[in-house]
Amino acid sequence: MSRALCFYLALFLSFVAAQPVLAAEKPRLRVDDYQIDAELLPQTHKLTARATVKITALEDVSVAAFQLNNALRITKLVDANNKPLNPERNTQDSSVRFALTSGLAKNASTTLTFDYEGTLETADDSPVQGLKLAYVGPDTSYLLYSGLWFPVAGYGINRFTSTISLTVPAHMIAIGSGKQSVAAASLKKNAPANSKTYTFTWDKPSFPGTIIAGTFQEFKSDEAGIDLHVFFKPLHQNLGAEYASTSVKAFTYYVTQYGNAPSTTLKVVEIPDDTVPSAWAPEIAALSGRAITEKINYRLLANTIARQWWGVSVSPAAKDDWWINDGFARYSEARYVESAAGQAGLEEMVKDMSVGALAYDTVPLSSTAKLDYFSPEFQSVVTDKGAMILHMLRWLIGEPKYLKTMRDFATNFAGKAASTDDFRALAEENYGEKLTWFFSQWLDSTGAPEFKTKYTVYRLGNNKGFRVVGQIEQDLDLFRMPVELKIDTDGKTEQKRIEVVGTNSPFTIETFGRPRRIAVDPDNRVLTNSKEIKLRSSILRGQGLIQQGDLAGALSEFNKALDVNKNSSLAHYRIAEVFFLQRNYQAAANAYRESLNGDGEPRWTEVWSHLQLGKIFDVTGQRERAVNEYRQAIQTNDNTAGALDEARKYMQKPYEREKGN
Repeated sequence: MSRALCFYLALFLSFVAAQPVLAAEKPRLRVDDYQIDAELLPQTHKLTARATVKITALEDVSVAAFQLNNALRITKLVDANNKPLNPERNTQDSSVRFALTSGLAKNASTTLTFDYEGTLETADDSPVQGLKLAYVGPDTSYLLYSGLWFPVAGYGINRFTSTISLTVPAHMIAIGSGKQSVAAASLKKNAPANSKTYTFTWDKPSFPGTIIAGTFQEFKSDEAGIDLHVFFKPLHQNLGAEYASTSVKAFTYYVTQYGNAPSTTLKVVEIPDDTVPSAWAPEIAALSGRAITEKINYRLLANTIARQWWGVSVSPAAKDDWWINDGFARYSEARYVESAAGQAGLEEMVKDMSVGALAYDTVPLSSTAKLDYFSPEFQSVVTDKGAMILHMLRWLIGEPKYLKTMRDFATNFAGKAASTDDFRALAEENYGEKLTWFFSQWLDSTGAPEFKTKYTVYRLGNNKGFRVVGQIEQDLDLFRMPVELKIDTDGKTEQKRIEVVGTNSPFTIETFGRPRRIAVDPDNRVLTNSKEIKLRSSILRGQGLIQQGDLAGALSEFNKALDVNKNSSLAHYRIAEVFFLQRNYQAAANAYRESLNGDGEPRWTEVWSHLQLGKIFDVTGQRERAVNEYRQAIQTNDNTAGALDEARKYMQKPYEREKGN
């Protein structure tokens, strides 16, 4: 897959938290605390661990179930009385189940102790097919909560405390959540020589199950009272100060929006490119190496930092409430972009969110428990439609009441799980009116309107101006939403808030100057459909199919985009990438040329089309033509995703396709 495709998919996937693919079940027990003692042997990719787990029964239970990475084998499992238990492994859902010796009555608590080990090297046994979420290696090891490297119950819902001790080679730094201590290996029984043990204690129920270990250059800052640490690999160490400064700006902005975070400590950590583009845990914002560039990806950074409020502090009460994680973080990102780049930056974000919200709009947001966590459908709905609901609520109830609602929600449910009903009740309290219709429309239904207008202009007598009489039309019978109507005239621009109810909503506006143009919802405050949204939604679905290996399905979606706009440079470019993946170089070259001759949107398609054509000419033994394409790429002066760096590299040395690609 080309670097460009990976880069732009990363923006989408960065909001796709790596969730194990499981159906939602009513929890029967709650995990209260973990005491984990683990050891990494990076040269052999091995993890050995013991986890003592305190559980409380939510109802009478005789059987307990946990999730554990399929690459890990339980060597011993005992109850609080040291009696052995016999776990049964189900690799389909990465779970283990076992009967409790005497059962457990409702509200009673006990402890279980797991001894386990395994090799964490590939994605073969990952909870998410094809994606590494837990890895032990000599350069960087990462144990993400979503990698199920310890026994997990109630993934993403069950908040817990933990004390995690990790023994690593002495040259490595370990990064985790909470109070930290470091001990020499000699203080720990049976520890390998030349090693040390890091212990992380998190005493507020949350999701502190992510540990990263490796060799890093550390940059510290205490600006604005934030205990900030940036851990980058040596390649990116010169960027530490800039990322620290941007992190402080995002963190302090969210403090003004939502109040204090659970901790004033933040660790921005680089993780390898072979896992998710970003990850989070209490006090941790992790970014993949490919996302760390001289041009700071402040959107991804802001989204990841927002998880300290939406995820670490406030978390969903059930799977159907998951948008409280991903949707709230996505719109927090949009708000930060608005503060940094103004209204134009927000409008671009809203366009992106609208595409994601409608790309898989087949299941209502209130019914997402039916979907797999990691499916494109689930992520599209909870992340982007969730964010658009907040965007529309802000317009509906007004800025002051919206800000109060968000701050009250963050404060009232700090350190707790919250439901959609909790949020709705708070919004209604601050608004002063029932909002059942709003939440029902956007949470319980699918689809979005496509606005059209019909109107007639009348001249008023005695030089009094003009009257515009018309109606707003859309095809959703039950739709209700206020929209802004903007009329450009020879003189002053007129604006009016119109209540759109049903398929036809009349309006009358008087203007002094002659009306020239009428626009419905010009600032994109309402989730609506349009030709552009349909085009980009098809392309997004196609990109998702490429990730799943369905190239034929991807081509079908990209061709649907061309049905909407035959001159779409982006659609032609995506088609070219599929042909390039298939090594159909002639078809790929033709499609890249079509992209260059298209509408030029987005701008980066130009530089990358020239770059990809250069690669094709190199692969087919036409070095002179390849150099010419690289030269044209450089002349665009567009370094999106490092395009100019690549072009200069291949100017010096011909591109060679890697084996297996």
